[in-house]
Amino acid sequence: MADDVMVAPGGEAGLSQIERVVDVFVAPSKTFKDILRSSNWLLPLPIMAIIGMGSAFAVDRTVGYTAVAEQQMMKNSMQADRINSLTPDQRANAIAMSAKWTRISTYCSFIFILIFVAVHSLLLWATFNFGLGAKTTYGQVFAVVMFAGLPKALIWVLSIVLLFSGVGLDNFDAQNPVGTNLGYYMTLPALKALGSGLDIFGLWALALLVLGMAIISKKTIGQAAAVVVGWWLLGMLALTGIAAAFG
Repeated sequence: MADDVMVAPGGEAGLSQIERVVDVFVAPSKTFKDILRSSNWLLPLPIMAIIGMGSAFAVDRTVGYTAVAEQQMMKNSMQADRINSLTPDQRANAIAMSAKWTRISTYCSFIFILIFVAVHSLLLWATFNFGLGAKTTYGQVFAVVMFAGLPKALIWVLSIVLLFSGVGLDNFDAQNPVGTNLGYYMTLPALKALGSGLDIFGLWALALLVLGMAIISKKTIGQAAAVVVGWWLLGMLALTGIAAAFG
């Protein structure tokens, strides 16, 4: 997975990791074609980790994880009923414990992203190779998913700016911090979950993923879209169903 060889098979110089990251936003085809040369994906990880921890720090300093934990509990009707049935001391202890774990998991969010990328990549790799007869490697698919997901890091960047500007502190939602999607403006849990998928940066990343998978699998955009968007729709339906059942 090392990016040692800097010359592509056709004789053209390969991209550096920084060039790959920049090209994801300005010339994405170059980045994804370069993954055929090398499946190195190590630069997006520290970028996501730094921005993610920066967002976690912003929440810590402005909203506070006690308020975040309490707000998340009140969003879930079953949890809200359980919390409201406790004595004041029990309620305070439960919120403090939830705040502790919320704080830890938020600072370590990049680890959960890495796990999600690993599973998502496995599904795409299997579907393209066994369903469409492609000959991609798991490393190539993993790299495409990592680079294609970079636009979603801009949600954290916007969140940091807004939090330190004092915008939206009273009704901050850690699961949906910025109003770049329809779900942000909904109240019903199922609609919030469904609308959260219609995010400007999320759809941008989805389009990049379709393009990247088409390039490395050597399939058409339509074939790639059928697989990538199909899995995305299944995920959205699952999240909406869970929100409807437990919201």
